[in-house]
Formats: sequence, structure tokens, C-alpha cells
Amino acid sequence: MKRLLTLLSLAVACLLTAGAANKYDNPDTLFVARDGTAEFRNITEAIEVCRAFMEYHKVIFVKKGTYKEKIIMPQWLQHIEICGEDRDQTIITYDDHANIAMDGRFWPAQISEQLMAMGNRPKLGTFRSFTVRVDANDITFKNITIENNAARLGQAVAVHTQGDRIQFVNCRLLGNQDTVYTGMPNTRIYFLDCYIEGTTDFIFGPSTAWFEHCTIHCKANSYITAASTPQDVAYGYIFNRCIITAAEGVDKVYLGRPWRDYGYTLFMNSELPRQIRPEGWHKWREGTQKTARYLEYNNHGEGADRSGREPWSRELTKKEAARITLDEVFRRADNWQLP
Repeated sequence: MKRLLTLLSLAVACLLTAGAANKYDNPDTLFVARDGTAEFRNITEAIEVCRAFMEYHKVIFVKKGTYKEKIIMPQWLQHIEICGEDRDQTIITYDDHANIAMDGRFWPAQISEQLMAMGNRPKLGTFRSFTVRVDANDITFKNITIENNAARLGQAVAVHTQGDRIQFVNCRLLGNQDTVYTGMPNTRIYFLDCYIEGTTDFIFGPSTAWFEHCTIHCKANSYITAASTPQDVAYGYIFNRCIITAAEGVDKVYLGRPWRDYGYTLFMNSELPRQIRPEGWHKWREGTQKTARYLEYNNHGEGADRSGREPWSRELTKKEAARITLDEVFRRADNWQLP
């Protein structure tokens, strides 16, 4: 009997402990403040307490401040919104770039020491340079700045997405080369009222992404996009009602170049400034001009004149453009509903 009572006591204790450990398993908002005035001082800490595969919407509200964090949202999370108190004053930042030597975050320290002893210094590379990486589905970032403020010494990703049904609403995404990497084919990313800046190929990857009413700021004479849309995916990057701007001294900007042969990019109903090169697009490698899908429709501004455009790019007809809607581009069996 005594043994039975002991076992029952242990079972009750385990249940109570489990309940205490899961106090965040609810749709309540979590608050983050760098100055220590909230329960969490770092965004990563708040992400870590979220339950796997939540069926409800949970907000992580981030108060004004600068959060130097390298954030990964793992694939077992979903339905999380990270909302900043003020877009310009709530900043997630990090400063990795592709040419930094890898350290114990990515290689076990012993292996790093052995490699370096042999004269090898493995580099971080583009795809580990992110400030924020989103492997999860159904994630929203709102009213927040995400930046990679590394020196211009190599590719430096601010946002790296792997998941599906990801939204960026009223965000600033800041960097130089390779600012935004949409890294998984057939995933959908929606950018609304965002400011995105960079130098070279600063929006790149294979995902299907819709940019609505965004400002795209070019900091150097280079290329805005580098789509790598797979051949069997109907849509890649679509910029609708966007404004392209350029920094002082910038005067030769391409709308894009195909990172892979079937890259898809469309600018429509957007303002293209005089800094856009007359040819508009670049083939990158010989042969890609035969397969790349580079399109324009109903743009305006000094850079919208198509008389000097590359002949392998083209203007959509009115009938073709009418078919390209947000519902059509994002159509899947899951019927994702954007707000």
C-alpha cells in the first residue's frame, strides 16, 4: 500500500509539473522588452516557450528596442505573429556575412580547431548568414525592422524563409547583398506595405512571393531580384503597386537576373524610376534568356519605357494581366485566406 501511495504521489507530482511547464499553452499574448520590463528580454526566449503545432493564433509583442539576436523559428511552430511596438524603433539585428569563418555555432569547436590547425578556415556562407530564419509555416511579422548590418564584405541575409504562408506586414527589411532569401520552392510569402533595401540580388530565391505596395530601395548599381523559380512552378516574384527608389549616385539598376534558368519576375502597376537601365533585365548566363520569364505590365515612371528592353522580356496583355491576382497566384488546396 505504501508503495502504491508513493507511486500515486509521483504521478500527481508529474501531472502538476507538466501543467506548470505548459503555462504558455494558450492564445495569450507574450511580451518582450529589452529593458527588462516584460517577462522576456529576448524574442528567442518567447519563441522557445510556444507549443509545437499550435492550432490557435499567438502574438509575441515586442516593445521598442534593439534586439541583437540570430533567430530561428523551427518547423514545428505555426500560427505565431511577431508584432513590434513601432516599425522603425523595434529592431532585430545581427551582423554575420558569408565570408566570416564559422565557429562553434555551426561546427563543433573541436572540428573547427582541427580544420584551422590544417590551415582551413571554413566560411559561414550565404545561407548561414541570416538574422532571422523562418522554417515554420503560418508565421507573420508585423511593424518591425529586421536587418543584417554586416559590413559589405560578402553576402549577408536579413530574412531567410523556408516555410509556407508567411507574411511581412509594414516591416523594414534592411541589408546589402542578398537581403531577403525566399528559400523553398512552392512556398508562398506575402509582403504588404514593406520597405526592402539592398545592393545586389537583394530579393532572391525559388519561392512564390507577392509584394503589394512595397518600397524597394536600391543602394548600388546592380540587380534588384535574382529569382530561381523552378520550371514547374507557375509564378515567382510579383511586384504590384510598388515603388522603386534609388540612393544618391545610383544610376544603373536592373530589375532582375535569373539565378536559375526559369526564374519568374513580374513588375506591374509599379513606379520605375529613371535609374532603371533601358534594357531592364540581365540574362546572367548565356542561354537563360531562352527560358527566363521576365514580365512587365502597366508600369509608370521614367524607367517604365520598354522601347529599349531586352527582347526576351515582354509586356503582358491586358487579358493576361487580369488573370494574375493574389487568389490565383497563391491558390492551393488549403485555401489560405489573407486578411
